[in-house]
Parts: sequence; C-alpha cells; structure tokens
Amino acid sequence: MRIDLHTHSNVSDGTEAPGAVMASAAAAGLDAVALTDHDSTAGWGEAAEAARFLGLTFVPGMEVSCRTDNGISVHVLSYLHDPAHPGLLAEIAKSRSARVSRAERMVERLAEDYPISWADVQEQVAPGATIGRPHIADALVAAGVVPSRSAAFAGILTGRSRYFVAHYAPDPAHAVRLIRDAGGVPVFAHPEASARGRVVGEQTYLEMIDAGLAGLEIEHRDNPEDGRTYLRRLAAEHSLLVTGSSDYHGTGKPNLLGENTTSAKVLERIAELGTGTPVVRP
Repeated sequence: MRIDLHTHSNVSDGTEAPGAVMASAAAAGLDAVALTDHDSTAGWGEAAEAARFLGLTFVPGMEVSCRTDNGISVHVLSYLHDPAHPGLLAEIAKSRSARVSRAERMVERLAEDYPISWADVQEQVAPGATIGRPHIADALVAAGVVPSRSAAFAGILTGRSRYFVAHYAPDPAHAVRLIRDAGGVPVFAHPEASARGRVVGEQTYLEMIDAGLAGLEIEHRDNPEDGRTYLRRLAAEHSLLVTGSSDYHGTGKPNLLGENTTSAKVLERIAELGTGTPVVRP
C-alpha cells in the first residue's frame, strides 16, 4: 500500500477542496490518505465520501498548531480523534479565533507598505476555512507583490519580519493529552524542520512523550538528514511510530502527494490506537 498521512485542503491552507484532494491522491497512485487540515475537521465528510467513491482508505485527521513557552512553533497531527470532544474542541476554537485577530493585525501592518486589505485576504479564504498566513500570502500574490506563497514566506511573512504577529496556541504536551483524551493518535509533524524556524530540544520531546505522543513524522522533505537520524534514534528508544508524508497543499506548496509514505503496519497500529473515530475503508 502507498499511504500518505499528511495533506491539506482549502478548509485550511490547501488549494483544493477536500474531495479534490482525494481525487488527486487517487491519481497519484495512493491507496490510503489522511486529511489533516489545520485546527479543523470540517473537510472530513466530503473527503470520506470522495474516498469511498474512489476506492481509497481515508484516515480522518487534523494538524494542531502549538507553541512552546519560549515561542517555538510545533505542529501535532491528530488521527482518529472524536471531532466533538469538548476539551479539544474548546482549545481549537480558541486557536482559530486567535488566528483571525492575528491575521487582521498583520494585514494592518502590511497595508502601511503594500496594496493589501483585509477584504483582499478574505477573498482568498474558502467558506469556513481556518485562516492563516498562507491566505495573506495568496493576497500578496494576487496583488503582484510576490510571485508565490513560498516567496512570501521567505521574506515578507517570515517569523523574523516586522509584519509578523504571534497568536495563541496550546503547549504541545497539553495538545497531546487533549488528543489522547479525545481518542486520537498524536504524531509530531516535521519535528526537525529547521528551515521553517527554531526547533525544539529533547526536553520538549520527552514532555510530549510523557503526555502520550504516539509517533514522529520522520520522512518529510523539511526534516534534514541529520535530523532524521536523531528522530530515528528517539523513536527506537521510546517505541514511537514512524510516519512519512507529503504535507500536500495543492498548488500552495511544491510538495507532491506520495513523495514520502507510511507503512501499512504503522497505519494499522494507528487504526488500533484511535478510538474517537474509525478509519474509512473502501
């Protein structure tokens, strides 16, 4: 089986609708795919229906945005959790609200120097989608300020930019506990992606493991090889699952479906551990 456990639709910052992501996955020769939109499960229904039609195994998921006490961004993939779990829902709602106010403040700063408005950004957001910096990037592309999302993130929207505004996000260990409480399977997404910014030290890994972390996303284009070596050692020492994924965003990123994959054995273990919602089989 060819299994990709990290994709995004236009419910968050991907460019394709959830059903279209499933169609792209089928066209790429995948057998199983997870939809892991940022802080949202709104695409699950459409994706599951499309996956059944296409003969794909669908893994319901979500990517939870977190932040350490010293300001390092951490993303935790949650597989098979209960989407109605009150504790996780409340935390996600808090993060989503903070994203909106943060985006508004960033646009206010950008508007002082570039031809961009809040209305321009809203035009880039699908109904009900989790708003974020990628939508601001899309508005900057539409205005002709930058040629692509990647260019926007490399310059104007980097975390070191004067336009950047931080937003609330839960502590990663707390997020892991909430995911477990909701019957989900927490996996640390692209943990050594140093090109994206600062990465956590071993203490944060240990705190997340103590809280119930189930796995590490090791095979990911943003983890450098020395980081992958470190992660493989950590996974072996703590009996963590090892996953590989594309982090597909449609045309929003160069990542290609299936460029990294997860073993069928690991997917079956995730299916066994997840008690909040089931894997959708064809």
